[in-house]
Amino acid sequence: QVQLVESGGGLVQAGGSLRLSCAASGLTFGNYVSAWYRQAPGKERELVARISSGGSTYYADSVKGRFTISRDNAKNAVYLQMNSLKPEDTAVYVCAARNVARREYDYWGQGTQVTVSS
Repeated sequence: QVQLVESGGGLVQAGGSLRLSCAASGLTFGNYVSAWYRQAPGKERELVARISSGGSTYYADSVKGRFTISRDNAKNAVYLQMNSLKPEDTAVYVCAARNVARREYDYWGQGTQVTVSS
């Protein structure tokens, strides 16, 4: 059974940093496309960053230059380093994974709350 578990969320002041972690059991991140999504109250879920099985990355324009997605194959974990946080980054951040041949994400974590105060 696949399980994704996020950690690292919290309350931070604007301009601060947080590092989110996503640990997997039941799948090997290196064989999947992994992503971080976020959903703020009253807004649609949006893709924040993605890392392919080969290591190439994608970022939403709103976080480009501030956030970095990475993967540690030895620890079977995916990370999201978030710097220069803004109040508009406040959301529940969710880790997801999909098979490289699929377009839809098959596996989702429960999410971790990130709150950025002004």
